[in-house]
Amino acid sequence: MRSRTEMMVDRLRDLQAGTQDIEASAVVSVDGLIMASSLPSGVDEDRISAMSAAMLSLGDRIAVELKRGTLEQVYIKGSDGIIVLMAVGEDAVLTVLARESAKLGLIIHDMKRAVSDLERLL
Repeated sequence: MRSRTEMMVDRLRDLQAGTQDIEASAVVSVDGLIMASSLPSGVDEDRISAMSAAMLSLGDRIAVELKRGTLEQVYIKGSDGIIVLMAVGEDAVLTVLARESAKLGLIIHDMKRAVSDLERLL
């Protein structure tokens, strides 16, 4: 029988296979620990996980302070690509790195489906 981590990694790989513009993805605990990842070699998982957890926490505080409701996602656009973070239940976050030319709506749609599946695995 496959472990929960293996099933989450498989779901991340499916997410990336379904959308060519997604270059990497990871599920990170709100404490900043990697739970599952499909990151390219040379990427520091610990740094990605810590920054993802910090960004989600900050985004959540901003949404609450500015009375924008429950945080759904954090979106960062750089000159070389896009990073989208989306909560997976109360205890984790899905982080996706996408190409600069990616269609954001498609990425978010695919992420929401993946989050639904990942919530069941957690």
